[in-house]
Amino acid sequence: MFDTMTMTKVLGAVCGTLLVFLLGSWVAEEIYHAGGHGDHEQAYVIPVEGGDAIEEEIDEGPPFADVYALASAADGEGLWRACSACHALEQGENGVGPYLYGVVGRDVAASEGFNYSGALIAVNDVWTPEELNAFLEGPKAYAPGTAMSYNGMRKIEDRANLIAYLDSLDD
Repeated sequence: MFDTMTMTKVLGAVCGTLLVFLLGSWVAEEIYHAGGHGDHEQAYVIPVEGGDAIEEEIDEGPPFADVYALASAADGEGLWRACSACHALEQGENGVGPYLYGVVGRDVAASEGFNYSGALIAVNDVWTPEELNAFLEGPKAYAPGTAMSYNGMRKIEDRANLIAYLDSLDD
């Protein structure tokens, strides 16, 4: 019943059908998507009162000074572990990053023997708690072009605790 010629016809019919569907899909894609939808103005616009003045309210949370006043150096010591991969706490002992002993209140680029990126030097002069907070929140956003590859610390409480810990080291 099924010989070689019948099998060849069935296979040809299946391939031909798939080819028709493939070409039909390609034509439909060209008709509906390549027509430049979005390149022209909308035909009918429904006016909405206050539609152009959309404002997003961003909750920035409490001011850093208030959070820093309640910060715990003991909690910051636990957060230090992430920093210790690149930084040291001993004065003069640089790692991948500069040493952080006495960093709070210290001039930027004051670590002897460490080559700072120009982007960081251009942004700030002294590491105040507020400046450290902004830097730790997102180093790349704070100083675009900085060599520090850390993504940042999201919670303001964690940043305040870490800064309080670093500030407590040098009395």
